[in-house]
Amino acid sequence: MISVTIIALFVVMVLSIIRCFVGPSLYDRILAVNLFGTKTVLLIALLGFYMGRPDFLDIALVYALINFISVIGFLRYSDSIGFNQSNDNPSNEEHR
Repeated sequence: MISVTIIALFVVMVLSIIRCFVGPSLYDRILAVNLFGTKTVLLIALLGFYMGRPDFLDIALVYALINFISVIGFLRYSDSIGFNQSNDNPSNEEHR
């Protein structure tokens, strides 16, 4: 049963990577990367349980904190430099 869950997590991770490259906006891509990081935490925890290594849970928690801090940091950075959502505005070219 755990192996089926691990395979399902791999499928969801592949779908989130596809969403990251195809996403129509920057925020959709950030959400997809955050989803990938969350599923990675679950995958590390499941692999640790499957292999009988409870110390993998510590690694998963550290990865979750790094994922959370990096997404918050990138959102603050994108807000501070003013990423624009619309590419139709000619004034967007001046800011680049």
